[in-house]
Amino acid sequence: MKKKRGCCGFAIFAYQTVSEMKRKLFCELSPFTYRLSVEKEIAKRHMKDFLQRTAFAKERTETPLPVVVYQHNSLIRRRLGNVDMVLQENKAANLALAVKHIDGLMIRPGETFSVWKRIGRTSRRKGYKEGLTIAKGQPSKGIGGGLCQLSNLIHWMVLHSELTITEHHHHDGLDLFPDFGRQIPFGTGTSISYNYIDYRVRNDTTNIYQLRLWVDGEYLRGELRAAERQPHTFHIHIEDEYFSREKSPAGNASEGVIYRNGKVYRDTIDRTTGRCIERQLIRVNHARVMYECPPTVVIQEE
Repeated sequence: MKKKRGCCGFAIFAYQTVSEMKRKLFCELSPFTYRLSVEKEIAKRHMKDFLQRTAFAKERTETPLPVVVYQHNSLIRRRLGNVDMVLQENKAANLALAVKHIDGLMIRPGETFSVWKRIGRTSRRKGYKEGLTIAKGQPSKGIGGGLCQLSNLIHWMVLHSELTITEHHHHDGLDLFPDFGRQIPFGTGTSISYNYIDYRVRNDTTNIYQLRLWVDGEYLRGELRAAERQPHTFHIHIEDEYFSREKSPAGNASEGVIYRNGKVYRDTIDRTTGRCIERQLIRVNHARVMYECPPTVVIQEE
């Protein structure tokens, strides 16, 4: 039978059979059960952190460490398909609030940096606004939306360091928006959601690292600093990038789905000799394109 969605989502199963309803997850039954599931995951993460007794980085200082490991700027207001620019303005406000909890953070040997341990839960009471989020593979909106741009920038800087990434989530193999002034390889982004979808980094070195983050009128800006110079530098690049049209379930290639493909590598460079001593494949992209490709994009038929 045919599904019909009610105005608030509660009547979604009005025309489903009993067997179809049994296949639904608890979190899919209604907005209320979804909220309950989210709160359960949040509580589980709090309990896990308590039991593991992870040493989280807490100390912040305005005094910058002497060595700049890497720095990057990220344009805040970007044109992303048909996304309402009001959400972009709200994102700018959200980023300005969030960076204050991280700027100057010291990550000492043995400590772990967690995005959500520093920012905490976002809410209207704290001043956060409704910004762009991703829900079920589609653009959506929510309080505190847009903070993925912050974790994206931090991740990009961390990739150029000796720090160890212990938790990193992707946007589930989706290419949601056409490129707009892209500066870094596709596939190096992050997905975060308080607090069980986090971005975490551990310092397994003897060096001390520091995150510097701030927002000006146009850019989110960041620096990763250290007490001592690293023995290596890093180069992150993409190879074999192309778009492909793959056959639909009916076997019709002309009506198939378009994917963005590519391989992202991280090269470790010896600072003294300049030689590449290791090449690591860190991401294989096979992301479904969720927008209409521009005429200039060459699509390979498969």
